[in-house]
Amino acid sequence: MAGHSKWANIKHRKAAQDAKRGKIFTKLIRELVVSAKEGGGNPDDNPRLRAAVDKALGANMKRDTIDKAIQRGAGGGEDEHYDELTYEGYGSNGAAILVECMTDNVNRTVAAVRAAFNKYNGNLGTSGSVAYLFDKKGQITFADDVDEESIMDAALELGAEDVVANEDGSIDVFSDWHDFLDVKQGLLDAGFEPVHAEVAMIPTTTVELDVDTGRKVMKLIDVLDDLDDSQNVYHNAVIPEEAMDL
Repeated sequence: MAGHSKWANIKHRKAAQDAKRGKIFTKLIRELVVSAKEGGGNPDDNPRLRAAVDKALGANMKRDTIDKAIQRGAGGGEDEHYDELTYEGYGSNGAAILVECMTDNVNRTVAAVRAAFNKYNGNLGTSGSVAYLFDKKGQITFADDVDEESIMDAALELGAEDVVANEDGSIDVFSDWHDFLDVKQGLLDAGFEPVHAEVAMIPTTTVELDVDTGRKVMKLIDVLDDLDDSQNVYHNAVIPEEAMDL
C-alpha cells in the first residue's frame, strides 16, 4: 500500500465537517437508524451499529440523541425507509470516486449525483466501474508525533493487517473492517490516541494530481459530500495540500 499522505485530506474533510455540523449529525442519525433497523438495537450484537455509535460519539453527539435514533430504527417504523446506494464515477485526470448514499427518493438522489459529476468535470459511471479499486477496511490515523515502531508492534499484536508510515510523518493502521473497533480500542488502551478513525473504502491504487487538477477534484468531492442524501465520499486521488484551500 502506498505511503502517500492522507493527513491533508483528513484535515480538509474535518474542517468541512466542522463547518456543517448540523448536516453531519443528520447523516450520523440516518446511519444509526438504518443500522438499528437492519441488525437490531443492541450494539454488542450489531457491529454496524456499534461502529455508528462510536462515530457519533466521536463527533460529540449527545448520548440521548444517539439512543433516540437507535430506538427509532429498532422500532422498525415503516414510515422511515432508506435505500442504500453507491454511485461510482471519475473526476478530473481519472480520479476514482465512490459516493455512498441513503435516500428515501432514488430518483432525486441519482439526479443530484449526476448533476454534480457533470458540473465539476467528472463522469458518473456504471455499477462496478471503480468499486474494484477500493477495499473496505478500518483506518486509524495517528499524527507525526507517535513512535512508528511502538505503534507497529502494538497494532500487529492486536490483529491489524498493515501499518503505513506516510510521507508527512503520520501513520495509518489498517485492519479488517470487522476488527476495526477492537483494534482501535486496543490502541487506545495502549496509550495511542488517533487523530482520525473510521471504516472506509481504501483505494488499492492512487492517482497523483497537480494543484490545479487537485482543486477541481476537491471541489467535486465537496459538492458530493454536501448532498443531502450522501453519507460518505471516497476517492483515490493524492491531492497536494495547496489544493485544499478552495
